[in-house]
Amino acid sequence: MEDVIKQTLYESVGGLPTLQKVHKIFYDKVYLHPWLGKFFEGHNQESIETRQTQFIAEKMGAEKPYLGKDMKMAHRQMYITKELFDLRHELLRESIKEGGVSDELAERWLRIDSAFNRHIVKDSIESFYAYSWKYEKRVIVPKPDAY
Repeated sequence: MEDVIKQTLYESVGGLPTLQKVHKIFYDKVYLHPWLGKFFEGHNQESIETRQTQFIAEKMGAEKPYLGKDMKMAHRQMYITKELFDLRHELLRESIKEGGVSDELAERWLRIDSAFNRHIVKDSIESFYAYSWKYEKRVIVPKPDAY
């Protein structure tokens, strides 16, 4: 019987070059977005792209570990609703497609992304205040009227 070498999702999508391309497309959209972009004001886009690339690479099976903050800690001071998460997820879907990733691989990528919903979405403003740390600046961005 022949041994079958199974590729990781990381390898299947095209590795680091594909992740970098998709995250550049994605964060260009996010930074320009009238609601999502407010969460990133004052943060260097290239640094955010790099951290996201390292994070998702590890989750897709790359050998190099992600050494940054875990998802819950990195987003604890941000009031992120399900609506915001879903909006971000759709921008990621568009970006993955624009990055040339096949539909099948895109769905696998998006399932990984969706798994982090429970770590960053807050159920209510009350639970957000109860969970976030008092000495940290909380980031609450109201939905724009025009949106």
